[in-house]
Amino acid sequence: MTDFVKPFKNDPQIGHLSTPISDSGLVTAFIGNLPAYRKGLSASRRGLEIGMAHGYFIYGPFAVLGPLRATELSSLAGLLASVSSVVLLTLGLSLYGATVSTKIMTSTSVAVPAEFETHAGWSEFASSFLIGGAGGAAFAYFLNYLTPMQKFAALLWN
Repeated sequence: MTDFVKPFKNDPQIGHLSTPISDSGLVTAFIGNLPAYRKGLSASRRGLEIGMAHGYFIYGPFAVLGPLRATELSSLAGLLASVSSVVLLTLGLSLYGATVSTKIMTSTSVAVPAEFETHAGWSEFASSFLIGGAGGAAFAYFLNYLTPMQKFAALLWN
């Protein structure tokens, strides 16, 4: 077991273990291609991409599984709930960004972008996350308007 699991970067003070999975090239390449770590993106572009994805996938569970799921207002309730969730997530990002004072430690071999180490970078990221998240939720609402989920919800609950 000691041959496979060892301290990350041979430093036991980091508090992360290096395993064949966490240190593999495949995992490092996957994490490096996520919008948060992809090279060449500005903080606002990172926030827009991540926000769009979150706003889009948060909408469905609220619309289909929410308390108004069996009513005509399920789609609108899903939109309002997902935008509210994005606002709360943005508040969390802003609060975290206000506490950034030192270099962020990473538990992977992928470098953290420089924008994530400043208050201005986190502020730009969080505001773009809000715009992207609201846009993603609105896009999911629009797609649901074109092809309603009521048939799917009826199958699920009947």
